[in-house]
Amino acid sequence: MARKKYALVGTGGRSRMFWGAIESTFKKTAQLVAFCDINQMRMDFANKLRQDEYGAKPVPTYKPNQFDHMVKKHKPDTVIVTTIDRTHHRYIIRAMELGCNAITEKPMTVDEKKCQAILDTVKKTKKNLRVTFNYRYAPHNTKVRELIMDGVIGDILSVHFEWLLDTSHGADYFRRWHRDKRNSGGLLVHKATHHFDLVNFWLGSHPKTVFCMGDLRFYGRENAEERGIIDFYQRGTGHKNAEKDPFALNLEKNARLKAMYLDAEKEDGYQRDQSVFGDGISIEDTMGVMVRYANEAVMTYSLNAYMPWEGFNVNFNGNKGRIQVSIGEKTYINAGGDISEEGATKTKRILVLPIREVPYEVDIVEGKGGHGGGDPVLLNDIFGTPKRDKFNRAASHVDGAMSILTGIAANKSMKTGLPVQIDDLVTF
Repeated sequence: MARKKYALVGTGGRSRMFWGAIESTFKKTAQLVAFCDINQMRMDFANKLRQDEYGAKPVPTYKPNQFDHMVKKHKPDTVIVTTIDRTHHRYIIRAMELGCNAITEKPMTVDEKKCQAILDTVKKTKKNLRVTFNYRYAPHNTKVRELIMDGVIGDILSVHFEWLLDTSHGADYFRRWHRDKRNSGGLLVHKATHHFDLVNFWLGSHPKTVFCMGDLRFYGRENAEERGIIDFYQRGTGHKNAEKDPFALNLEKNARLKAMYLDAEKEDGYQRDQSVFGDGISIEDTMGVMVRYANEAVMTYSLNAYMPWEGFNVNFNGNKGRIQVSIGEKTYINAGGDISEEGATKTKRILVLPIREVPYEVDIVEGKGGHGGGDPVLLNDIFGTPKRDKFNRAASHVDGAMSILTGIAANKSMKTGLPVQIDDLVTF
């Protein structure tokens, strides 16, 4: 059987999960044919890692203005997009126009106009777009879906969902390009797309009405000044004030981060280690959202990015009882360590409380790999030979849209102070 060919655009921290899988577990079914990135040094480093770790020969590299040439020359079946969020639509759309399918890292894109452009292109080209929602595949999240599908607590009437990012992982979004809302859509799009997708997946429904409040309350210079901090710096590497700040990231102390970012920044000026208490941060760190779904369930959701604990709690209230889920995750800095540690679980508990019956805990299969064991299953779904899945975990462009539209609507609601109707944002 001929191997399927893949080109990958964007060789930052998220890319390794994909090309690493191609060069190892799925080398008999998949073939990487090219890299595309704005930064040549980062592409060269990715090729070096492929060679050092897997004995793979370097693939040709291309800059963004050579994207069309790359696709026409190498004829990939699928283009994998792992660039910064605001450029996802550009490569997804052009790949499909050139006859390729596309796989994109979440979020699918950052605003409703770009989302509509993607939806229109899928409809026009009839090509396939997959969004990599690896959290769906984590055994504990799949188990929640199974319990709800089986009607264990009846119809779901309300959901309370709390996601906590700690001062390592959470802080990292305020050092990187994500800190500019134009790049990421803020955490309600970039990060919460995972969470909103999980609720859509769990409930088998989609959002209708969204209301949100939020602000930057912990990170940023103004907040630090109010707490009495006076020793500021622009970046964590090479500044004396950063040496005593536990939030600072020194790229020289991590060989991989140094090679990917510090050594490569002379090409594009990107600084991976900006101060989380600096100026220019336009995303929120404290957010509260209310959502009504098409099945009439109501969700209250909170996301805070400066917590002493990493993980989530979610409670489902049904007309036959309640499900309580608590998942503790290991902390992680993107591209700074073993990728299998990203989103890996430390603690997990699912408790079912039937009305007028004895509560009981649900056994959870132990998953291995990143995102609670979801990454390996997702990668097999993409590159391997997936089995029939009664849970329908493979996420389409519609799933990708429905997850980001909750966050996009929440961003609009924060600006206006009014609820936002999802149907007013895009047309499917």
